Amino acid sequence: MKSKMTDEYKVFKRKIMLRFLITAFIATGVVLLFYFLVWYERVGDWIVSVLQYFGMTKHEAFEFYHISLRQNKSVFFAIAIILIFMILLRYLFVWIVRYFNHINDGIDKLLIDDNQPLHLLPEMEPMEKKLNTVKQTLWQRKQDSLLAEQRKNEIVMYLAHDIRTPLTSVMGYLNLLEEDPEMPIEQRAKYVHITLDKACRLEKMINEFFEITRYNSGQITLSKSTIDLYFMLVQLTDELSPSFAVRGNSVVLNMEEDLTIYADADKIARVFSNILRNAAAYSYPQTPIIISAKKTDKHITVFFQNKGKTIPENDKKHLFDKFYRSDKARGSDKGGTGLGLAIAREIVLLHGGQINVISKNDTVIFGVRLPATD
Repeated sequence: MKSKMTDEYKVFKRKIMLRFLITAFIATGVVLLFYFLVWYERVGDWIVSVLQYFGMTKHEAFEFYHISLRQNKSVFFAIAIILIFMILLRYLFVWIVRYFNHINDGIDKLLIDDNQPLHLLPEMEPMEKKLNTVKQTLWQRKQDSLLAEQRKNEIVMYLAHDIRTPLTSVMGYLNLLEEDPEMPIEQRAKYVHITLDKACRLEKMINEFFEITRYNSGQITLSKSTIDLYFMLVQLTDELSPSFAVRGNSVVLNMEEDLTIYADADKIARVFSNILRNAAAYSYPQTPIIISAKKTDKHITVFFQNKGKTIPENDKKHLFDKFYRSDKARGSDKGGTGLGLAIAREIVLLHGGQINVISKNDTVIFGVRLPATD
């Protein structure tokens, strides 16, 4: 693209140079024409005829022409050259100023808040493209800024909502405990347990909020090493087995056992854990979660497939956004904090990898591409 723009700009410069050369050629031709007319005395004959018309004899007219004009030929040539130069200079000045005026109008139109393309003279197409690129960039940045402001407001709203829910429960149960000091031990123990559970959930939310903030500010560093991928996934499935058992789900590892990746073990384990927890929360009961992998020369892609409700296209586009949860998930406890997949994406991107999701026909597949070891 840059090479094409450079070539077009060279064409524009050649057009300007050609215009100057044509102008110089015309100027030279006019001066030479004037010179030869005088040199061969055609203009002199005409002047003598005019003077004779006004009453001079031929001899008097010739003497006047010879003394007053012909002997001062160099002066008249100089005057002629200066006049021609001034006329052509004015022409060139007007021609060049026209380009500057068009460029100035184009710059003024950059300030107009719309996405309409600018139009300049045909020979100014390279500048027109550059100005349109600048305008498109400015317009896109403004849209991104508006979207970022909207997302910031949504994040504040969602965070306030998600924090308020467990905090309200904590305060409610603590008030019950304070107002009834004679509460039975069993009931008191139950309320304390619920309060602690809600407080832990609140702590987890706050920790994840600060964690995603650290990723966004670039404060996270990686400690990479060669990782046995199969062994890591076996460990994770064992640790998360209670979450799968709640709804009768199971995990099937369908991959080679000798696969390795080069990554930060703790952080990549966090990625896989967040995806598996998400699968456990949204899978249909009594269905398997299948983990597979595909290896290329430089990358390994790990797939997590589960049977669950097809994710709508609008939700799929925002699935890895911070605090994003569908309205249905937000109204329930299984939706989590809305940061798990966002954190997973930040970790994967930090490793130079990619994460995506495919969902159709009641099947959801998360794909995580990571660098393989040499």
